[in-house]
Amino acid sequence: MTKKERATFVIKKLKELYPVIPIPLDHKDPYTLLIAVLLSAQCTDVRVNQITPLLFAKADNPYDMVKLSVEEIKEIIRPCGLSPMKSKGIYGLSKILIEEYNGEVPQSFEALESLPAVGHKTASVVMSQAFGVPAFPVDTHIHRLMYRWNLSNGKNVVQTEKDAKAIFPKDLWNELHLQIIWYGREYSPARGWDLEKDSITKTIGRKTVINQKAVKTKGS
Repeated sequence: MTKKERATFVIKKLKELYPVIPIPLDHKDPYTLLIAVLLSAQCTDVRVNQITPLLFAKADNPYDMVKLSVEEIKEIIRPCGLSPMKSKGIYGLSKILIEEYNGEVPQSFEALESLPAVGHKTASVVMSQAFGVPAFPVDTHIHRLMYRWNLSNGKNVVQTEKDAKAIFPKDLWNELHLQIIWYGREYSPARGWDLEKDSITKTIGRKTVINQKAVKTKGS
């Protein structure tokens, strides 16, 4: 298959598997999504969804959030990891939203990425899932699968994002990045990977990946 044919195959299979695409992080508006995505750095979505109700019960908007101290925020979000950095970021960005954006989350990549503790991936998730702006946030699942499917060279997430945007139609970016994440979790994980269950990689995956998996399975 050519790269374009592989991409078309991926689109078709993912649409069959995930005609309705749930958003992994529980939220009710752009602000709570922004906080949830920030918390998800080096933390599972399951854990974040356990912690955010506790945080949002005290503060689900920037005005209430700045009434808490950084230390109070840190204690609540501690199970998510990196709590010193994340708590300062949450407090700092909430203060900026109040002072510069009337308490609203800005709808531009530049403004979002200027906020404390908000990087390109976080901004991309918010822009795509909260505001419907085409974006292709790359997490570990997408980075892994784009390489396994021979759609990117696996060099780094920046290159993977460029490759994804080049090969997939722009009007599908927002749903595709979520579909790939769900597929990676269910059928093509980094650990405990069963190639027989991973129909996409088995069909279009790069030979080195498939051969390595076959050798590991045979030798186990």
